[in-house]
Amino acid sequence: MHTEDPRHAHSDAGFPAQTQNQPGLTDQMRPAPDHGETSYVGHGRLEGRKALITGGDSGIGRAVSIAFAREGADVAIVHMPEEQADADATLDLVREAGRTGLGLAGDLRNEDFATEVVHKTREGLGGLDVLVLNAGYQHDIDGFANLRTDEMRRVFQTNLEGLLFSARAAFEGLEAGASIIVTASIQSFNPSSGLIDYAMTKAAQVAFVRALAEEAGPRGIRVNAVAPGPIWTPLIPGTGWDEEKIRTFGSDTPLGRAGQPAELAGAYVYLASAESSYTSGAILPVTGGKPL
Repeated sequence: MHTEDPRHAHSDAGFPAQTQNQPGLTDQMRPAPDHGETSYVGHGRLEGRKALITGGDSGIGRAVSIAFAREGADVAIVHMPEEQADADATLDLVREAGRTGLGLAGDLRNEDFATEVVHKTREGLGGLDVLVLNAGYQHDIDGFANLRTDEMRRVFQTNLEGLLFSARAAFEGLEAGASIIVTASIQSFNPSSGLIDYAMTKAAQVAFVRALAEEAGPRGIRVNAVAPGPIWTPLIPGTGWDEEKIRTFGSDTPLGRAGQPAELAGAYVYLASAESSYTSGAILPVTGGKPL
């Protein structure tokens, strides 16, 4: 039996210099990320579930959308209007798996929209029992004195306010067996100075997960987070890093490389499925060996 070496499961050759404006787009990335398009095989672990995934058009969100659909879930994704091409590609993959795919375009910083996506998901899919709060924004800061107020507010509003608006709208109508999953970050525990505002929001997300798990548990609802390490998504070329930072991205992990979105999908499937029925308030690291 051949066992794959995780150091070389995906390319460890580094990345060419590249920049994008946020939100980044998949087709402009070199090399293209692996979302599990050709590799993820489902086993019916989410049969009949109804999932809403924010930031579901690309990166980790696309990988989770593909995996959920192939595991038997219907999927609604939230994306920015500028990300329509990515969203269409993701929804095509959901539908190819024989599941219902629903796209919801807008900005989660808008409270009305962030609330509306929950109602539209319940209408379009006939219910909601898995909520993946994945949408996020980050930017490079060249020294704390240079932190721009408008960028800071965009980080806080996207990563915290948008998350809270959608979670609040969904929470009351969730039934026993439902699962809420947040995309936190290794930055929650090991913050970088150049991502100080982003790291603050990710630490706050961990507090959110632990606090809501306490309230949700007596209703039979589980709340957890995945904490990714360095993952090759459109967020990375859109962060504003220089050529060297991009080239060496992820090389400081024990496994010696950045992760691919496909390598996170199983963590979300686990937390959404009955296999994790006794797991709540947990932060699941997928970091290439970096400790939280």
